[in-house]
Amino acid sequence: MKNENTYLEKLGAWISNSVSLKLLVITILVLLLLIPSSMIMDLISEREALNEQTKAEVSSKWANSQQVNGPVLTVPLLYEYHDKEEIREEIKYLYLLPEQLQVDGKITPETLRRGIYEVVVYTSHLVFAGDFQLQENFSRNNLKEIQYDKAFLTIGISDLRGIKEELVVNWGGEQLQVKPGSKIPALIHQGISVDLPHLDLMKGKKIPFSFALNLQGSRSMSFVPVGGTTEIQLTSPWSSPSFSGNFLPDQREVTNVGFTANWKVLQLNRNFPQFWVDESQGGNLQAAAFGVDLLFPVDNYQKSMRSAKYAVMTIVVTFLVFFLVEVLNKRKIHPFQYALVGLGLCLFYVLLVSITEHSDFNTAYAMATLGIVSMIVLYSLTVFKKKMLSLLLLAALAGAFGFLYVTLQLTDYALLMGSIGLTVMLAMTMYFTRNIDWYQLSIGKQEDK
Repeated sequence: MKNENTYLEKLGAWISNSVSLKLLVITILVLLLLIPSSMIMDLISEREALNEQTKAEVSSKWANSQQVNGPVLTVPLLYEYHDKEEIREEIKYLYLLPEQLQVDGKITPETLRRGIYEVVVYTSHLVFAGDFQLQENFSRNNLKEIQYDKAFLTIGISDLRGIKEELVVNWGGEQLQVKPGSKIPALIHQGISVDLPHLDLMKGKKIPFSFALNLQGSRSMSFVPVGGTTEIQLTSPWSSPSFSGNFLPDQREVTNVGFTANWKVLQLNRNFPQFWVDESQGGNLQAAAFGVDLLFPVDNYQKSMRSAKYAVMTIVVTFLVFFLVEVLNKRKIHPFQYALVGLGLCLFYVLLVSITEHSDFNTAYAMATLGIVSMIVLYSLTVFKKKMLSLLLLAALAGAFGFLYVTLQLTDYALLMGSIGLTVMLAMTMYFTRNIDWYQLSIGKQEDK
């Protein structure tokens, strides 16, 4: 019986003092803490999805992103085919694009709130001008009639709810009223149409046109370069634009008080002609669109998600400090205490995403860091029993969170900074543990003085 007690005592002492076993327990704890870390990333994704859903809901009531396509001149062509004793007629459409198209626009942004979420909407004033040249260089085989009296102009607007003023088109010096709806849905899904009288009298002449469009939208505005030469100038007091689409501005100026952007697109820069007689160019028109997105200066959810991906790094660095204190200072630390510290580090990311929904990211990061680091360092005073060791932990946590903050700011160099930082951490660990004899090392209790 005495031998059994001795054996159990030795086993208990080995379990209590074994460095290898403690490393195994710490590793298992790190792996288990990946579960709440993963749940936190799911939480961030859920809040981001809710944010996008709210933006889409608000935008749908104001007006969605706007794309202006056109104007496109359409002339019906009547073809007659003789098939044995049967005569068949078919209507085809000649689509003509303007030779010149100039757009001068001003976008005035506004921020709407739904709960804690913000949505960028805008009102815009766009002035269109240009000219058409009637083209008749198309196949005349079986052509019976060019129906100039049924010609019409189509202006594509992706969300018609954004039109806030009556629209009048100046066509060759004549003021023409517009009608709702697109007559060529295969080419332009939504828009307005204008019937063109006396078009046959304008053959061989340049036909000037102009109109002003007051348009509401949200988040972005884009244009299709339908002109033989398309020139677009946009100005706005929004200071964080993102130029998107198939063409970037030839000239741009972005300052703290807004932006100015100028595009010039030639017909040689796009993949569709000036005129055609079928409906096969709809996809090419959409592919050539370009414009500007009105973005918020920072995406807090994206930064929070990126920071959560570094959760393992902060947990490992903190556990490493606790472990080295334990083995070098003979100070036993229970796995439950490791678990509490690990959960505290996971809580940092919950605090971060929750505070960013009410303030800017930098303030949220500072508040979350201050709260979690203070909590862990104050807890370590009781665990370590020495202020110097707690100061060492403070320095390690400050370095880890400071490194993470810098990495989040340098988006383009995040991978470089991350690899360098991890290399430095590993090198420092090797340096401070270079003289430890791990085979002779054990965890024993140091008596408090």
